[in-house]
Amino acid sequence: MFRALKVFNYRLRVTGALVSNIGTWMQRVAQDWLVLTVLTHNSGTAAGITTGLQFLPIVFLGPFAGLLGDRVNKRKLLLVTQTSMGFCALLLGILVVTGTVQLWHVYALAFLLGVASAFDAPSRQAFVSEVVSKEDVPNAVALNSASFNLARLAGPGVAGLVIAVVGTGPAFLINAASFAAVIFSLWRMRTNELFPAVKVPRSKGQIREGLVYIRQRPDLMMIMVLVFLVGTFGMNFQITNALMATTVFHLGPGEYGLLGSVMAIGTLAAALMAARRKNMRMMYIVGGALAFGVTVSIAAFMPTYTLYALALVPVGVASLTFMNACNTTVQLNTDAAMRGRVLAVYMVVLQGGTPIGAPLVGWIATEFGARWSLGMGAVVAILAGLAALILMNRRNNVRLRDQFRGLRPSWKVLPTHRSGA
Repeated sequence: MFRALKVFNYRLRVTGALVSNIGTWMQRVAQDWLVLTVLTHNSGTAAGITTGLQFLPIVFLGPFAGLLGDRVNKRKLLLVTQTSMGFCALLLGILVVTGTVQLWHVYALAFLLGVASAFDAPSRQAFVSEVVSKEDVPNAVALNSASFNLARLAGPGVAGLVIAVVGTGPAFLINAASFAAVIFSLWRMRTNELFPAVKVPRSKGQIREGLVYIRQRPDLMMIMVLVFLVGTFGMNFQITNALMATTVFHLGPGEYGLLGSVMAIGTLAAALMAARRKNMRMMYIVGGALAFGVTVSIAAFMPTYTLYALALVPVGVASLTFMNACNTTVQLNTDAAMRGRVLAVYMVVLQGGTPIGAPLVGWIATEFGARWSLGMGAVVAILAGLAALILMNRRNNVRLRDQFRGLRPSWKVLPTHRSGA
């Protein structure tokens, strides 16, 4: 389960990422709480716009960022992007602490953070394949998810406590300080032990070449479509959880932060289960999308805060199973020279739909209620998963029953031997 940790550079990377991710989750909670309760009166639309602006840059910059990652040293590029993201958190924290923050400040800094993240995400994802050998990539991707979700266990809860005691400003400052850990880990890596991909020389049409490569791969196209639909309309929990906590259950920041931590129990469990797998099948992707839709629909009907929180655990399992299977499949099934560009498109479809989905989810929650926003995401995920399953069955000429048979454990009845009297 932890075999990638034998690599020194990966141990450095995952440790620094764990510290930084705790700060990142603190900022996510603090940013939504700041917009919802300090700068507006529980405006889901404003929270959705903030999230949308944070993910908007990747729509326009993602393909170029992926090509840049294929051309330059990824470790050095990540040092620049991580420093920039830390500066955005520091500036927002100063504005809040000094009492000068306004809604447009949050919008602007969310957009700038999105610009840095657009260049960071493709290279950060592809860099895993340069830190460990190819046979350890599935385990390293799963452990990255485990680290991210371990931070998710701590980050929202700590953020809720910090906000309740001293306000949102210190949460942003803590996140700014946490970037030092990942910057230090990148700086201290043993470069002679990395597995660098061959840098792609400059030539015309390289972004288009990456798009053609994806279009000619039905497996990658199916993943991209599923990720776009599920990510855009279903995975907006930083908005829906905030609105469920405030407008449905009428609770405070501590309870809101706890929802993220409870959901992380499921995502962490799913990440550890994924770390034991040595290969990945398309059924984990399709099944994960279907399970995500079903579990979210159940959560939408929960009548109390406690039951809603408990329902988020299987939601976390399903969402992480889906996302980890998509990420690992894309990394392993893509040529090394194309990996940066393909992962950039993957990040575009995963996060690029957020500028559409987040404001829409926030508007639906504001106009019709938070439960309706959850229900919309669940319906989209179920329909997308069913469509992918039908298409996959037709292409492979396989019956539905046979598709799920491979996911069930097989049992072998052993003969019993009785000794004579």
